This record gives sequence, structure tokens and C-alpha cells, in this order.
Amino acid sequence: MTTHPLLAELTLRVRSEAHSGKEKACACGAAILADRPDATVVRHADTVAKAHAPDTTPADLAPRLATAARLPGILLPPLGETPVDLHGRLVTFWPYGEAVDPENPEAAPWEAAATLLAHLHRTPARPGLPPMRGPVKAAHAVARLLAATRHGYALPVLRAWLTLPAWARGEAPMADTTTLCHGDLHLGQLVRHPAPGGPWRLIDVDDLGVGEPAWDLARPAAWYACGLLPPEDWSRFLGAYRAAGGPAVPAGGDPWPALDVPARALTAQTAARAIVKAIEADRALDDVELAVVEACDRMGSTPPQLANGFAK
Repeated sequence: MTTHPLLAELTLRVRSEAHSGKEKACACGAAILADRPDATVVRHADTVAKAHAPDTTPADLAPRLATAARLPGILLPPLGETPVDLHGRLVTFWPYGEAVDPENPEAAPWEAAATLLAHLHRTPARPGLPPMRGPVKAAHAVARLLAATRHGYALPVLRAWLTLPAWARGEAPMADTTTLCHGDLHLGQLVRHPAPGGPWRLIDVDDLGVGEPAWDLARPAAWYACGLLPPEDWSRFLGAYRAAGGPAVPAGGDPWPALDVPARALTAQTAARAIVKAIEADRALDDVELAVVEACDRMGSTPPQLANGFAK
């Protein structure tokens, strides 16, 4: 792997942070956790450094870091609220947390994720927090699909996308401007801290903000509707969210009227990303990716707010 200047300097800085500024050699080693255009993440010992997306501004990142710092029982708190600038990228430092094991789906912490979300949604948001970025990120994924291909698989995704209201496409403000939301909830956004075996915490504040709390439930809802999440796991997640007093859905009865639009948006986003990745890798869509595209095909030919399952 070629080490670019940002990654090289990030590796040096996280070592310095991990050892309280001492530059002497150590045997800890460094691990690259992610190296994408929108995020470069490096771990050294019990410290993690993250270079945020190039378009991240201090004005948006600062209130998000402050929110994580004041909610250590819900969000993993940063190791300081002031980012540093490396090669034009804002960099923050975090304690290391043990991630969810993708090879052990039976142990997925659905109840913990739902409970943390409910607590987050019930926490008053501080003034100055920007809107959560979920709809904007979905719109970006669809825009990338449009720029990448006119492939036949793109057509059902675009039809499904155009059935959504303007706010879900990131084209209009969300009606809820006070509820604190994560903005990009999936199981990769949970870690145990302190590791190993500590309590679960939510990570990644890049999309944190105020908005529609149903968006945070939309990815597991979409997986369930597409047949990719077993009904028992969806019931665990939804039941735990309701038990913790989460405001995104009614306390009882059918949750789908509240979840339908966000779940459709997340399905379209997931399908758009899958098609672009397959094009970039010059490969066919796999079975999971095809299932999401097929769900978009059903969505594009049926009116919204049908029974869960996108009119299977």
C-alpha cells in the first residue's frame, strides 16, 4: 500500500497522542482502520486519530464534538474538543473502542443500539447544532450514481428516489429542528468502551445534528423491509427503542407510517452505493445488492406508506 502524506503524518500524530507527546520508539504498532476520500482513521495503542472529510468545517464540527463530550453515556467522547489541521483536513483524536464483530451476527447489539438512540433522541440539543446530514448523504449517493452510469440497474433506484418528498432528498429543510439525531446509524457505529467488554457507545459525529429521529431507525427498517434483517432482530431493535421511550415512532401499534419515507430513502441510498461500488470494482452485483435494487423497483411502482416490506 502506498502511504500518502496525510496518512503518514496521521500515523505519527496518533503515536504522539497515544504516548503523551513522547517521540521515543514503541512496540505498539499502528493500524489503519479506514482510508477513504471522506475519512482516514488510524489507531495506535488505545488512541484513534480521524481525518474528517475535506469539506468538514470547524463551525459544523465544533458543536458536534461538544455534544459528544457532554454525553459520554451515549456517545464516545473525544480526547479534546479542538481539532488540528493536517494537510488541509480537520483531525480529531478518540479513545479506542472494540467494534461489533461482523462475523457473529447473533451477538449484534440491537437492543443496545436502539436504547442509545432513544436516549440520544430524548436529549435536548444545544443551540447551534447543524441539521443532521442523513438526507444530504443520501442525495450525494444518488448523485454519484447518476455521474457514474446509465446502467439499467440505476433506473429503479432513480424512480424510487423520485417518489420521496423533498426533505428526504435533502432538497428542503426537515420539519423537526429540535430532536438530536445521529444521522448515520448502523452497527459499525457502535463500539465497546473501555475495550474489551465495556458498555456500548455510539461513534462518528460527522452526521450528528437536529432533524427527524425516524431517520436513525431507517437503515434497520429498510433491511427488514428488504428481507435482509430477520423479523426477530427487527423486533428486538424496535422493542428496545420503544421500551426506552424513543420518540421517533408511536409507543404501540404500526410504526411504519413514521418509518416509511426514511426507510425508502435509505434503501435508495444503499442501492446507489452498491451499484457504484460494483462499477468501480468491475464486478456484478451480489445477492444482497440485488435485493436492495429489487426493493427500489417495487418502491418506484407503488405509492408510499404501504405495509412494511415495500409491497412485496
